[in-house]
Amino acid sequence: MILSDVLASILTVLLLVAAFVIGYFVLATRRIATDAERRVPPAGSFVTIDGNRIHYVEAGQGRPILFLHGLGGQLLHFRSTLFADLSRDFRVIALDRPGSGYSTRVSGATGRLPEQAALIDAFIATLGLERPLVVGHSLGGTVALALALGHPAAISGLARLAPMTHLPEHVPPEFKALHIVSPLRRWLLSQTVAVPMALKYAGQTLAFTFGPQSPSRDYMAAGGGLVGLRPSHVFATSTDLVGIDKDLGALETRYETIAMPVGILFGTADRVLDHRVHGLPLQDRISGLDLELLDGIGHMVQFSATERAAAFVRKMAARAFG
Repeated sequence: MILSDVLASILTVLLLVAAFVIGYFVLATRRIATDAERRVPPAGSFVTIDGNRIHYVEAGQGRPILFLHGLGGQLLHFRSTLFADLSRDFRVIALDRPGSGYSTRVSGATGRLPEQAALIDAFIATLGLERPLVVGHSLGGTVALALALGHPAAISGLARLAPMTHLPEHVPPEFKALHIVSPLRRWLLSQTVAVPMALKYAGQTLAFTFGPQSPSRDYMAAGGGLVGLRPSHVFATSTDLVGIDKDLGALETRYETIAMPVGILFGTADRVLDHRVHGLPLQDRISGLDLELLDGIGHMVQFSATERAAAFVRKMAARAFG
């Protein structure tokens, strides 16, 4: 009886400690997310498509250019970098992909590439965009490929910035913490430890993502970095990462069928995606591919080489709309 009482007491203490720790991380997550939303609120308009509430911004007039951000990114990656230049001559539109930024993803969505491409196709139709040039950065470039393969009549061409084009054999070490297959575990982590840990290691993450360049001083606010410090955004980022495994391999087998202007802009010092793996091999697979390399530039080309990125998009717009 005495031993059972001791064990019961130990179990009670352990449960109380666990509850305290979980409660601490839940409150910390809410505090960080609330501060992020206060400092970087929604920047544009909303439209509901198939139950997904999509947040987007637009500027300028003329032929449309649609921007798709990468893994863990959001629309400020483009509004704060390329809009000022390109909006002088084009109608530029950037959206938060479903679940990311301030867009919401319908319950049960998988985040798989064809699913995202279908939603982008519906977004183009809803806004009445006449066959836009699609600019996709990183994973946004992968979604753009899925759009070109699945809905070619909706767009005029692709301008991809440091895109992922081939499925790696293994999840890179830098992304393993986000590769959470179980939706339940993904949700639990996003509500507790993921956001505080993301804030703790933000400096290291940005150094890896931007390197060898450094992020701009106002990146966390003007560039939208703070928006990622929210449970819904973390959950969506993990969902997108897991979804890549399901479809990218099949998409790779169809690159030769793309029959529209396609360009790739890659930094040769990219630490996230290697241009020798995700850029150079496509020269023999996509007819007329325009591959432009930026010596010594890292993954975030729209920040680190803004003028060159804007010039590249203009070049591809001339091909797509010409």
